[in-house]
Amino acid sequence: MNYVVFRTTILATLIAAAGWQTTAHAGAFTGKVSLPDGKPAFGAMVTVFNADQTARQTVYTADDGSYAIRTPYTGKLDVRARLANFEDIRSTVESTADAVNALDLKLKPFASKEAASDALSASAHNARLKWESPADKAAFVSQCNYCHQFGNATTRVPRSHEQWLDTIRKMEGILAMVTRFQKETFARIFSRDFDGTPVEATHDYGATAELAKGKVEEWLVGDAMSFVHDMDVLDDGLFYGTDEGHDMLRVLDPKNGKIENISLPDIDLPRAGLFSGFQLPIGIYTGKHGPHSMAQTSDGRAWITNALSSTLMSFDPKTKEFKTYPVPGDAIYPHTIRVDKEDIVWFTIVASNQVGRFDPKTEKMTVMRMPHNGFWRWVSDMLFPTLVRISSWFPEQSVFLNFAHHRFLGFNVLAFPYGIDVNPKDGGIWYAKLYANKIGRIDPKTLEIVEYDTPLGGPRRPRFDRDGILWIPAFDDSALMRFDPATLKFENYKLPVLAPGEYETPYALNVHPKT
Repeated sequence: MNYVVFRTTILATLIAAAGWQTTAHAGAFTGKVSLPDGKPAFGAMVTVFNADQTARQTVYTADDGSYAIRTPYTGKLDVRARLANFEDIRSTVESTADAVNALDLKLKPFASKEAASDALSASAHNARLKWESPADKAAFVSQCNYCHQFGNATTRVPRSHEQWLDTIRKMEGILAMVTRFQKETFARIFSRDFDGTPVEATHDYGATAELAKGKVEEWLVGDAMSFVHDMDVLDDGLFYGTDEGHDMLRVLDPKNGKIENISLPDIDLPRAGLFSGFQLPIGIYTGKHGPHSMAQTSDGRAWITNALSSTLMSFDPKTKEFKTYPVPGDAIYPHTIRVDKEDIVWFTIVASNQVGRFDPKTEKMTVMRMPHNGFWRWVSDMLFPTLVRISSWFPEQSVFLNFAHHRFLGFNVLAFPYGIDVNPKDGGIWYAKLYANKIGRIDPKTLEIVEYDTPLGGPRRPRFDRDGILWIPAFDDSALMRFDPATLKFENYKLPVLAPGEYETPYALNVHPKT
């Protein structure tokens, strides 16, 4: 099985402090994992795959290298030990119900520098790029890392300057915004530094004693081209994933691993919906709605933002019925969605700089224009929805790029209200503007809007904790921000990196509801 495909089509949940018990246990594996010199391997991942490779469970070794894992799997099972800087070790065990399998595993060095390089994360490969300008590096982090991890085995292969320019043009077709000069600079640096020679780095993931108490369960869902964007756990205990590429809900019962695939109702739009004029990733989008995010109201209905059709959709888990609500006006790309204590649905509309409010009781929808944050962003807010529609007359040609003023202005011309959440203390609605580097508050009663500059760049999908503190990923600056709405003060925390010179791109976060 292709691991990249496997990884990109998985719904996963961490079974740790919450103490969830999702599956019955059939057997167990115990043993130790050691390093090549015989010393204990601390923090190594020990993964047991089920017989047909559609599910897997993982635990981590303690400081003495020991592990123990109980699984529901029987039959011919693949067991893998993995630790950064070493080659994976695999063993196959025939396991029966109630069996306790003793299995020690010894890691070994990589056979070659090339094999060691191929096993490194994208952050190590991106760190080899020698940037001549901090501004160019910042644009690369912001615009070349957001929809996939640049630097994987497919994207980092050696290419000529012209081949890289062609790749960047394709990325512009799905809204990577770089200037004309940056395109040339990027192509020159990529062709120079991604030269095929192995990268050498020693990664440290920072194993701790707490890690050995955790367990991760994963299930394969969808197909090789599924794009399960968000996942939610509804009050029926099932896991619901929005497959943006195929207009489907992927519904997983974690107790038995069974998956139900529920298609969204059709709509009179071409493939990729309102974005049919964009140069889409090959083979991914077959849908028209593009379901993105989900949240549940107290009546049990789930509410889904459909990014590609600019609609809001309700789904009743009991009857399996959908109902579609078009988002009025020039709304483009409904995105993150949350529900407040009054059962009002709030969602960001990123590409047209708006936030939507929907009352399920009255079915009244209100679309609010966010502050423009400057003249050129005002131009974008007014023109971009029209350009998207004009581009749809020319499928997959990205005609809107012919009018892209960001190419010569030298800065980002979209605001992008992205993530959104509800303050549990006062019910205030807070959102993050990814490209304007702002957060804002909407008064849920008066709809008054106040915005604040963030000290770090790329605020993406924030969440509140139970004390009313807003935690914000700083995508562009490899950090986490803490914001106190009572004092209006920020605190910044740089994220740990795996090796010197690397960086992280934190996309989203969640907060445990109790701790």
